[in-house]
Amino acid sequence: MIPWEELSCALSAAALYLLGKGSGRDAEALRSVTRVNQIKDLAVILENARKVLPLIVTISGRVGSKAPIHCEHSGLRGVIVEETAEQHFLKHNESGSWTQDSALILSMNKEVPWYLDDGTGHAYVVGARGAAGFALSVASEVFEESGRSLVRGTLEYLQGLKMLGIKRVERVLPTGTTLTVVGEAVKDDVGTIRIQRPHKGPFYVSPKNIDQQIAYLGKWARVLDAAAQRQTSDKKDSHELKTLADNGKGECLPPDICVVCLEQEYNAVFVPMFAADRVPDKFSVVVTCAAAPTALRI
Repeated sequence: MIPWEELSCALSAAALYLLGKGSGRDAEALRSVTRVNQIKDLAVILENARKVLPLIVTISGRVGSKAPIHCEHSGLRGVIVEETAEQHFLKHNESGSWTQDSALILSMNKEVPWYLDDGTGHAYVVGARGAAGFALSVASEVFEESGRSLVRGTLEYLQGLKMLGIKRVERVLPTGTTLTVVGEAVKDDVGTIRIQRPHKGPFYVSPKNIDQQIAYLGKWARVLDAAAQRQTSDKKDSHELKTLADNGKGECLPPDICVVCLEQEYNAVFVPMFAADRVPDKFSVVVTCAAAPTALRI
């Protein structure tokens, strides 16, 4: 039977390896997309690319809408608005103490048709909330304390609860935000151009431009690959130490690591210490390494 530690190590290394490969493939996919410098050129590009559809492109521009949403709490105008409200309270537990807890009492999402505009033209973006890299910014976060009264306090005490208040958070994609979108470009019968999730291929909506996204994914691919190799190396070292311990009937040989700095390889010299008219009964162990030369006596 395979020991659990070795199985866990192998699974971790495999997971890191697969994640690293996935990030590397995503970076390569982004390098292959068609870069559109001006949105006005999209119509011509689509016309010339009819035989090679789907056409995966990247465009950048500012968020706009013909009917933006007026945000109630922040006062901003946005195209996507998410509002949540959480009731915070203290709960009386079985041990007699009070613990803080919360419950979601409101979750509301609004979205209107919106587009990216770079000054030369605009293209609508569809399904952005399901795209990689997409995130709404917190526009407003307030805490409304609960009012206190004798009747309410009595009811809460009988229920084992103490209401603290309601936390309201408003997340928004404001108009005017600069975004980069990677997705499939399509044009409908009336000439409206949309960027949407492709059946197969990358779909990104992010404040980072295409080069920043590629660099970010490439960095993560290298980090995860190095972590996977380190995990595999640690597993091999652990297996070798266990084999040495088994062959030595339980006496595991220590690694060649300095006991002082725990980083560099050690170099030990045993020098006998003589007392007058006596045989050597002590040794001076001189341990040297680049980090911390020192001497120990045993």
